[in-house]
Amino acid sequence: MWTTSSTVESRMRIAIIGAGIGGLAAALSLHAIGETDIRVYDRVSELRALGVGINLLPHAMRELTELGLADRVEQKGVAPSTLAYFNRFGQPIWSEPRGREAGYRWPQVSVHRGELQLVLADAVRRRLGDDALQLGHRLVRVEEGADAAAAVFARAEGEASVAADLVVAADGIHSAVRASRYPGEGAPIWNGLTLWRGTARVPAYLDGRTMIMAGDGEQKFVAYPLGAPDADGLARVNFIAERRGVGAETVDWNLAVDAGPIVELFRDWSFAWLDVPALIAAADELLEYPMVDRDPIPQWTFGRTTLLGDAAHPMYPNGSNGASQAIIDARTLAFHVATAESPADALAAYEADRRPVTSELVLSNRQQGPERVMLLAHERAPEGFADIHDVISADELAEISAGYKRAAGFHPDLLNERPSLTAPSPIPPSPTPPR
Repeated sequence: MWTTSSTVESRMRIAIIGAGIGGLAAALSLHAIGETDIRVYDRVSELRALGVGINLLPHAMRELTELGLADRVEQKGVAPSTLAYFNRFGQPIWSEPRGREAGYRWPQVSVHRGELQLVLADAVRRRLGDDALQLGHRLVRVEEGADAAAAVFARAEGEASVAADLVVAADGIHSAVRASRYPGEGAPIWNGLTLWRGTARVPAYLDGRTMIMAGDGEQKFVAYPLGAPDADGLARVNFIAERRGVGAETVDWNLAVDAGPIVELFRDWSFAWLDVPALIAAADELLEYPMVDRDPIPQWTFGRTTLLGDAAHPMYPNGSNGASQAIIDARTLAFHVATAESPADALAAYEADRRPVTSELVLSNRQQGPERVMLLAHERAPEGFADIHDVISADELAEISAGYKRAAGFHPDLLNERPSLTAPSPIPPSPTPPR
């Protein structure tokens, strides 16, 4: 039964494919509007805190705040005060305040991806029950029927078919659902850059809360703390090292490699305020993968099935927007489920809201997004500069930053004033009890 009433319990059966950040956020968002028959399916047998750091931008933290989860997430991470860009010699190009320091009503939070995933999973279990997470289920196919869809899974016990009024495919860049609709799409598109990501406990740099990006289109280094410095002045720092033309094209998010050769690639990147090779050498583990995305597609929704997050719009990490956009997808989908007159209308409205915006963002990130300031500095002054404003005007720098925020939906003037995505609900979201 489909209902938009705040006084009548919904009876929709909802199957979400993928227990990553997007899928779990979708489950919590749909529960917050009163949906109770929700199951999240994932092929893994256990959810573990895998991965490295990510950034949740203020538009994502707004949604987590309205879901009653912001405090838990902030406790797990740190709110960066500043984002600063440098060239490969450590010379400053552009810096700006972030989060509340930039006038937002919500913070930006740097957090370990795996810890965020476990916070969301814990909230799903508490709010929807332990049965809401169904692990050890690998999606085989989705069959569309006249009145419902059926998600078919391979399990250790054998194949299982699950009937659903709505199937949300949040199964990542290798989405089985997307592949079934676009069978000729092929592998993700590699742009020639390889990323090495890791975390290390090292002396805090600058003010201890600054996210830095240094380099250009051929080689780049990104770092930001995941927690406050300890009594010895050491902080857990997440970093990403990038180099063009090195490494393999295979997309394996957990491919561990030796740090030694990567340290050598960045041997000369020892700045007065940060020793880059020492940071790479101190990594607990170094994970290698290519920078890949996919072309925007003309349709996300097929019958009662729709795509969400990386299944819909995998993008380069430039601008720190991947996880944030998945969370906004989830909240937008739930809003339209709560306010539309039918499932078809809800999915059409969700796609109309999100597909054009995220398609533009995918293409913008291919042009480096806000990191374009580093490309311009390198093109105009490859050997460095005495003053960045001799190379790029202050107005041009400011417009690159502001333009990306507008395109991604988190310019402070727009975000602070836009209407909430919280819809009338018979089950108001409650904060997860502190442990």
